[in-house]
Amino acid sequence: MLRLSGPEAGRALESVAGPLPEPRRAVLRSVRDPESGELLDRGLAVWFPGPESFTGEDAAELHLHGAPVVMDAVQAALMRLDGLRPAEPGEFTRRAFEAGRMDLTAVEGLAELIDAETEGQRRQALHALGGGLARQFDGWRDRLVQALAHIEAAIDFSDEELPDELEAQVSETVAEVRADMAEALDAGARGEVVRDGFRVALVGAPNAGKSSLLNALAAREVAITSPSAGTTRDVLEARLVMEGYLVRLIDMAGLHESGDPIEREGMRRARAEAAAADLCLLLTAPDAPLPPDMPGLAIRTKADLDAAPGPGLAVSARTGEGLEALRSAVVEAMRARVAGPRGALRARHVQALTDSAEALDRFAAAPHTDLAAEDLRLAVRALGRVTGRVDVEDLLDAIFREFCIGK
Repeated sequence: MLRLSGPEAGRALESVAGPLPEPRRAVLRSVRDPESGELLDRGLAVWFPGPESFTGEDAAELHLHGAPVVMDAVQAALMRLDGLRPAEPGEFTRRAFEAGRMDLTAVEGLAELIDAETEGQRRQALHALGGGLARQFDGWRDRLVQALAHIEAAIDFSDEELPDELEAQVSETVAEVRADMAEALDAGARGEVVRDGFRVALVGAPNAGKSSLLNALAAREVAITSPSAGTTRDVLEARLVMEGYLVRLIDMAGLHESGDPIEREGMRRARAEAAAADLCLLLTAPDAPLPPDMPGLAIRTKADLDAAPGPGLAVSARTGEGLEALRSAVVEAMRARVAGPRGALRARHVQALTDSAEALDRFAAAPHTDLAAEDLRLAVRALGRVTGRVDVEDLLDAIFREFCIGK
């Protein structure tokens, strides 16, 4: 699909596909070189007069056969027309934002939808794209603006009689918004797991079967396995989908005492990965002790070699014994981690929420009405940064560079 947007979109569509069709109706057209009249393709032409278009401008689309030679020929014909140029990365979406067709959270939701790999990521991205995050932040902002108006009224008309319950109403509103923000920060952390993946670290001593289990769960050869201990020294990762969610399995060096500086560095990285993981699988084999003082799910590997009862879930990477039970345990832990309201907060959302919450905390402790009003203004301004209801020029380049050309 080729998309055109801007004041010359209609003329360009007419040049290659004939008279403009009825708005928002796809029609079959012959697409021709405007100079030679050569037939380039037959496809669908759609006309979107502004402001009822994705970008808010006059826009057109050509739905063509996808062969590279066809696309190249049509693009070359269009580029020979005056007033046309290739779009910059993210330019269509940026124009939609600048025209008020999208807010910044919807823009970010679209970027996440384009990159979505799992059902969980798709649903979460659509929540943001559909305005779920914007409604939440704008709702808080509107309530705080109303509270600020009451405070300003108390300052500007201090010699007038205002309702006695005004101060109590403002304090109650601020306290409710502050509590909602705290809940949103917690929910946003859960949503981040959906977007970035549920990290599962395989922890154990050398030769505990970590790499074999990684390969078995991933159903492919990700790590090199060997009867010799210490095969894995660096961090390896396998990405797979469980129940519609992205799971990132992390294999790493075995934990033990060693004087080898390379092994010590590998173990340092292993402990860091374990500390950052959402779930640790603590692997023990007949010849490998359980990692001490580390929370996680106990797994007895090499069950095909040792049928003796013991703590933890028995699995065998060789025979497949216990793997389905292990997958179910991982899914159960993941669901518990991501349960709750949808919506992943990005780093800038978290910073804005934190700034706003701190301003509300200062408001609650402000000794003077003027200071309280200023803290409310700062809280409102911080929330506005999320959706773009303030000057956000310094944020735009970082957001829109995530997009590919033509989107």
